[in-house]
Amino acid sequence: MKTNKPVKIVAMGKYLPKALSSEELENNLGFTLGWSERYSGVKNRHQVTFEHNGYMGARASEIALEKANMTLGNIDLIISGGATFDYVIPNQASVIKEEMKGGNKYHPPAIDIDSTCLSFLAALNQCASLLDGDQYKNILIVSTEVSSKGLNPNNRETSTLFGDAAVAVIVQHAPNSDSFFIKGGQRTYSEGVNNAIIKGGGIKHHFSTTPYDEKLHSFEMRGKQLLKLAKQKLPEFMDWFFEGTGMSLEKTPIIIPHQASKMGLVILDSLYNLKPDQVKSTLSKYGNCIAASIPLTLHDCIENGEVKRGDTCFLVGTSAGFSIGGTLIVY
Repeated sequence: MKTNKPVKIVAMGKYLPKALSSEELENNLGFTLGWSERYSGVKNRHQVTFEHNGYMGARASEIALEKANMTLGNIDLIISGGATFDYVIPNQASVIKEEMKGGNKYHPPAIDIDSTCLSFLAALNQCASLLDGDQYKNILIVSTEVSSKGLNPNNRETSTLFGDAAVAVIVQHAPNSDSFFIKGGQRTYSEGVNNAIIKGGGIKHHFSTTPYDEKLHSFEMRGKQLLKLAKQKLPEFMDWFFEGTGMSLEKTPIIIPHQASKMGLVILDSLYNLKPDQVKSTLSKYGNCIAASIPLTLHDCIENGEVKRGDTCFLVGTSAGFSIGGTLIVY
């Protein structure tokens, strides 16, 4: 998909549960002090205490609506773009909507898009096709993630890397704006399908036949294999993505990557000649928040003035599957 489309991010909201420092986490899990930050690059993350995905997504959505001076009655579609969910059924977007103020008063459709860590980008790319100013004028995307419930506390690699967060984004058909959507795209290299996985809980290893097992029902990541595959496929993806745009990764002023890991963020620098302030990172203060990572970083960059109206931004990441995806916008 590549053509400039009159799509504008009009408002964003975020919700963060209780902060948990690496020192606290290491004390709780019996890890060597300082190990988490050295290995994962994460100094702080947030973890739920009483919250669930629906609660966090609703709170983030209400903040975004207030910033946009809107109510749920102005929203034509709700998309939950995330990898974790409160229930197998119903879908997560319906749960978020029911938790919101006015959730039962207004009736926009509520659907889910799940491409794990790329779910927000997949949702944003779909919005660019849907926002026509007629049936769809305003769409609410919500990426709400509770990663902490699916982690094995005995696995140092994963238990120190991830965080919980929710981000809501209102995108609008805005033909009179200087903001627009340039291109979005994703490619799946399924040879990496088993490198990031939770094997238990689905149909293949259902609870009716497979009792709970901490290893089977927790997130498993083969970090070295993922990094190797990413480094191998990223150049191919970038060539494909930027073809016909008149741009390149190096010429893009602002790059907001998925906050996958310390080593994951280094890959872009190792493959491309990028300036130090070109690539934005929030890994140290939030950890890897799955699909919420990219919009969370974008949100903070807007709040602190690193991203301003008219700036060209490339949102890019990888996901379980194994996929690479990107979205090029003028904010």
